[in-house]
Amino acid sequence: MTETADEAATRVFADHRELLFSMVYSMLGSVADTEDVLQETWLSWAARLRDGGAEIRHSRAYLVRVAVNHALARRAAINRRRETYVGPWLPEPLVTDGASGYLVEDAAQGALRAESVSMAVLVVLETLTPLERVVFVLHEVFGYPHADIAEILGRAPASIRQLAHRAREHVHARRPRWRADPHTQRRVTEKLLAAQLDGDLAGLLELLAPDVAFWSDGGGKRQAALRPIYGRDKVARLIVSPAVRRHVPDLGVAYRFVNGDAAVLIFSAGAPFAVVVLDIDVPTERIGAIYAVTNPDKLTRIGTGQRPSRG
Repeated sequence: MTETADEAATRVFADHRELLFSMVYSMLGSVADTEDVLQETWLSWAARLRDGGAEIRHSRAYLVRVAVNHALARRAAINRRRETYVGPWLPEPLVTDGASGYLVEDAAQGALRAESVSMAVLVVLETLTPLERVVFVLHEVFGYPHADIAEILGRAPASIRQLAHRAREHVHARRPRWRADPHTQRRVTEKLLAAQLDGDLAGLLELLAPDVAFWSDGGGKRQAALRPIYGRDKVARLIVSPAVRRHVPDLGVAYRFVNGDAAVLIFSAGAPFAVVVLDIDVPTERIGAIYAVTNPDKLTRIGTGQRPSRG
């Protein structure tokens, strides 16, 4: 049976959806916006096939070009939203099942194989310009040559090389030198949570690096610090404060992989309340940064079926 144009469009798009999700999420740091971009890409792709898709000789190249340019346009919209965002902005977490390794968002499997979607690196990528970020993701993460990126973006290769150089220097100067292995990540995360629940200030001080940073993203919808907090003493006293736990009635916890790192999910009365990811200095196993996402809009894809243990 001969495929219809719509059937062919669906099949080819499905074959490339995981790649497109990985790319776009790395550029945007938002699952919701990534899904919107993929929908826009699908509509452009399906319309193009119906209007003479036989002329498209390289489907992957076409889809990547469309998705990247839609992502750039969406990045501008995200930046406008950020101007009125309350408090620090953190990426929307991508959560895996620690037992099976499958993503909650199946299409994002490829993304978690790349260091570029770790919470720590995504925070650094937020400091790049939109074009620098796109070029960095395409070249450093997905291996696209500068000439191909220039064609995708409609820019001169020399311009792309300059953008790539600036972005690489910026990211390499700020991202962690090493990424902790999953066992270390889980062990340190468990120690942090146990010290917090026990009110063990001395234990927390031992776990934290002197210049530790605490980032909390409540989006103005849950209580969170309005700016990052720096320094071991300040962060430890904040974490151990009884007031913090009072805001999480009927607390439960579950350990999952978030953006490729072992992390903890906090539940309140069975509903997702926070995702906490640590950035750990490998040689010392001390915590250099804590990223806590509590904005409920960024937790909708976690679901309530995690069977959290009681804390």
